[in-house]
Amino acid sequence: MPRGDGTGPTGQGPGRGRGMGRGTGGGRGRMGGPFAAGPGGNCVCPNCGTAVVHAAGQPCNAMSCPKCGTKMTRQ
Repeated sequence: MPRGDGTGPTGQGPGRGRGMGRGTGGGRGRMGGPFAAGPGGNCVCPNCGTAVVHAAGQPCNAMSCPKCGTKMTRQ
């Protein structure tokens, strides 16, 4: 890196840079949910199938089903 700006000669170094974000990341959220799920949608119980409206700011897996008490998932 002769100028101290991180450019340096090509083809040398460990090659571990993160690039421009076009790699293998895929762009999914950290929970593996749908792309940009947003505030709308429903939370569904995987046990009995009960659906409730998703509350913005509260993840579905933090909610319990009102009928059977199982943790809910995002639809």
